[in-house]
Amino acid sequence: MNSKQKQRPKVFVSGCYDLLHSGHVEFFRQAAEYGDLYVGIGSDKTIQEYKHHKTVYCEQERLFMVKSIRYVKDAFINQGSGIMDFIPTVDFLKPDILVVNEDGGNEDKRKFCEERGIKYVVLQRVPQKGLQARSSTDLKKTESQIPTRLDLAGTWIDQPYVSQYAPGWAITISLEPTFEIKERCGLSTSTRNTIKKIWPYQLPNMDPEMLAKLVFCFENDPERSDDIVSGAQDSIGICIPGLCRHYYNSRFWPEKIESCQDESILQWLESHLVMIPMEPRKPGCSVVEGKDITEPKVKALAKAADDCWTAIMNKDLAAFAVAYKASFDAQTAMFPGMLNPSGDEGVSQGWVERLEAVEKVKSIQDYIDEYSAMPEVLAWKMPGAGGGGYLACVVKDAEAFAQVHTEAIRLTIRRAGF
Repeated sequence: MNSKQKQRPKVFVSGCYDLLHSGHVEFFRQAAEYGDLYVGIGSDKTIQEYKHHKTVYCEQERLFMVKSIRYVKDAFINQGSGIMDFIPTVDFLKPDILVVNEDGGNEDKRKFCEERGIKYVVLQRVPQKGLQARSSTDLKKTESQIPTRLDLAGTWIDQPYVSQYAPGWAITISLEPTFEIKERCGLSTSTRNTIKKIWPYQLPNMDPEMLAKLVFCFENDPERSDDIVSGAQDSIGICIPGLCRHYYNSRFWPEKIESCQDESILQWLESHLVMIPMEPRKPGCSVVEGKDITEPKVKALAKAADDCWTAIMNKDLAAFAVAYKASFDAQTAMFPGMLNPSGDEGVSQGWVERLEAVEKVKSIQDYIDEYSAMPEVLAWKMPGAGGGGYLACVVKDAEAFAQVHTEAIRLTIRRAGF
């Protein structure tokens, strides 16, 4: 460079750039008109902690893609956290200008630039001529963002033929759909599919309890011909964010609902829960045949749910594991078909056994034997009515467990407002 030429200003932008699209590229092009463009990229850890979901592309893949765009001089993974995760990058780079989109600016960023003598520029969202306006939020809406739910304790108490023996709580968490949600796997896919008939992509912004009741009533149409009433814990678990417990006493709808949105508790649960995929529940199988519901067994189920809630509130991992397993033991004592479902509706059990022998499909007990023997696994259960699907495990450290056992699915609890 000629020494007499003035050095171009350093321009800095920052974002996640997970679902990279033409809107990002146009933003980079416009920002680069102010000088040499440098990009800060949110780390996987920051996105998980701030936005409560995993990235589609890991940070190194996002870094590679952003660096490959011709308007970008260089890019970095931000080392900070939260919405201002770019501060260490700015302090290292010392840019002259910070550029934001109109929906990405805020007063904190403006004051930050003012304190450091950095010019603060806000750009309007304008697509490249001839192209459609794009945003990551809109792209995500092309796939359903309807949550699912995981029941932690007390399941089956939401059926009056169970709670008539003793009242009690069911405990659920609402989960972001950050993984493939398989059918017939205990994650309330029938209720989720019912919701998608009304709202295909996301839940409406309304009171969660009222929404749950609307879904419950819609799913349990009085003209329904199978005489089966879906338990309220499914609609409540999906529609009410965070951690929730609901109290049943001989009725289909709970007498009371309590919700916990404490961030430290939700993060604690996420750090100790994983799911292991198993084979789906077989077509035509029945988990209610051979049921044996008695007052002592229902009281054991209710006590386990009480103990589970107390342990979660205290973030007592050992007590949580004991109560979690006790709830599953109480469920399977009443419904042994959860572990060994019987075949019906024209599906021969002998045919199922032959199919399993040919395909060498592992049984539910095989999964339980394998994972319960691991020292990192403290407790286990199956979601929903069981019969297959997933093994939901309490572990010492979910992140460490998933790094070793790549089949394990880490969970993201849906927060209020998301």
